[in-house]
Amino acid sequence: MTKPDLVPIEYVEQRILELRGTKVILDSDLAELYGVETKRLNEQVKRNSERFPSDFVFQLTQEEFENLKSQSATSSRTHGGRRTLPYAFTEHGAIMAANVLNAQRAIEMSVFVVRAFVRLRGILSSQVEMLRKLEELEDKVGEHDEALRSIVEAIRQLMTPPQRTPRIGFTASDGDES
Repeated sequence: MTKPDLVPIEYVEQRILELRGTKVILDSDLAELYGVETKRLNEQVKRNSERFPSDFVFQLTQEEFENLKSQSATSSRTHGGRRTLPYAFTEHGAIMAANVLNAQRAIEMSVFVVRAFVRLRGILSSQVEMLRKLEELEDKVGEHDEALRSIVEAIRQLMTPPQRTPRIGFTASDGDES
């Protein structure tokens, strides 16, 4: 993975997560893509904090980090793992990180990161559209079901023979009455 053009967008997409309702990439994954140490990336973010508002980067809570660790294999603190909570970079934060790192690889790789975010956004919007159409279809089927039930009920009523009611009154008889 020495040349940026050898990194498929799918490789970057696999590192993009959804946290707090936002697509993000963790600092360690971004540092790997940009060819720097995570520590260096985070140092630059802290030194340039005015360029990283909370909608560009945020630090995970302990609970979020524990959830991530349970979903994927990460090393523990006793075996040389992380000692601080990771930072999560949004699409804009990833671009800004490439700018503050000022490394050629970071600048080149930021294009792949942005493309991955854009592609995931497109996939998400197509899923939302498909869900909307599915709901419309369910509504139409539901309306048709109600109409079909009404038709079936009307047919059943037509098929039911009328009940005979007893006749009230006198009837004339043919025989003689004696």
